[in-house]
Amino acid sequence: MIPEGPQTEPSTEDPTSAEEAGQEEELLSFDELPLPDLVRDGLKHAGFSHCTPIQAKVLPLTLAGRDVAGQAQTGTGKTAAFLISLFTRLLENRHPRRPAAPRALVIAPTRELAVQIAKDAELLGHGNGLSIQAVYGGVDYKKQRENLRQDVDILVGTPGRLIDYLKQKVYDLRAIEVLVIDEADRMFDMGFIRDLRFLLRRCTPADKRQSLLFSATLSHDVLELAYMFMNDAVNVEVKPEQVTAEGVKHSLYHVGVHEKISVLIGLLQREGAERTLVFVNMRRTADELCRTLALNGYPAEQITGDIDQRKRLRILEQFRDGTLPILVATDVASRGLHIEGVTHVINYDLPLDPEDYVHRVGRTARAGASGTAISLACERYVESLEGIEKLIGFKIEHDFPEDDLMVEYKPAPRRPRSKSGGPRDGRGGTGRRGEGRGRSTKTRSRRSAPPKEEPKPVAAKAPEGAPADGKKKRRRRRRRKPAGEKASGSGGQGAAGNAGSED
Repeated sequence: MIPEGPQTEPSTEDPTSAEEAGQEEELLSFDELPLPDLVRDGLKHAGFSHCTPIQAKVLPLTLAGRDVAGQAQTGTGKTAAFLISLFTRLLENRHPRRPAAPRALVIAPTRELAVQIAKDAELLGHGNGLSIQAVYGGVDYKKQRENLRQDVDILVGTPGRLIDYLKQKVYDLRAIEVLVIDEADRMFDMGFIRDLRFLLRRCTPADKRQSLLFSATLSHDVLELAYMFMNDAVNVEVKPEQVTAEGVKHSLYHVGVHEKISVLIGLLQREGAERTLVFVNMRRTADELCRTLALNGYPAEQITGDIDQRKRLRILEQFRDGTLPILVATDVASRGLHIEGVTHVINYDLPLDPEDYVHRVGRTARAGASGTAISLACERYVESLEGIEKLIGFKIEHDFPEDDLMVEYKPAPRRPRSKSGGPRDGRGGTGRRGEGRGRSTKTRSRRSAPPKEEPKPVAAKAPEGAPADGKKKRRRRRRRKPAGEKASGSGGQGAAGNAGSED
């Protein structure tokens, strides 16, 4: 993501570690690149003066018209790299605008990342006259559709909403000059690869456009995607000596599941709660945690997949401006969010995927700042620790919580049941694994079942012809004759006698 504020001096995204090791490396200045004046003005407005390592490798290639598949970790300036390339190509090749025919398409896996890219584009594109439109799920369906029908130069969106509008023929992809795929590995993780291929097949041919792909890892699947939909792409990799940011202090506590909330509140008391991100693995954990923290004097909000998008954006804005000190989130917020001043990242649950640990702790120690990453390893998720330490390349300092961290707290009451009968967990279900959706079995039977009746007395003697075990006969039953007709027909002739003999 693009760091906010002045960048007159190299940040941690610049290779300062090489200088400290005695390997002086001259930073590439943006003045040395063949950029249009409008792009230079945007860089000065954002306060940028020198390239980060990924920008120094990518920009000379993209400005020459080459396709690039770049690999770099989060927070290294990938967004600025492809935005500068995109702006340069569109400004140098001026074409008359056509309604609902964007000239550049940027595809992002999550709503938050799409919003962040659009904001960065507005910051860097200050004064260049290019119109930017972001489309994503959860908000302004009709408004986004109407805006997309107008003149749009740069379209940023998530795969689902992009396909929705494309199938309605709201816009056309046959005028695309620049295609950008951000966080390509995340596309595979979230199951968007079929949607991505659907969009790419409807863009201009690969030799008629410039394609840029960025990913934290250039796996076999990502490279296959590059070979199929890009034109002789150049692979660019920037692998730092340390996977996580150098300004992060890592620590870990071994705790039991029942001790985690107590230790978390103790950490907030000890460390302070200026701007803290707490990561969990499940939505119901986030809900319980927010209610417990609020009950104990720590205002907190949650961002999970089932939270309305308008509310998510409002919560993020409150967290950015400092009015909300604690944000509890699932991994939906581990990528694509650039929030200045996050002092602490607490892994309430260790992530199941080791790469998610890197992205989580990458929310702190950004743009030259320092940060703290604290993890709580319980018996449920401690097996992830080995994979995390193998990925980051070092052992995390670990300990057991001291007595002063084990504070007493008020547990949050259980969620009241909604009108449908289940707890209000945001999904219409009971919020418990293994139980059915909607109304619970007990509630459903209590509300809809008729009142119990007294059992009927068992007859002393079973009716004639009934089986001994009391089960009903499965064969077709015939109408039984009255007793008088049966007696008279047994010895006579004719229809009555014939009827009595059939059975």
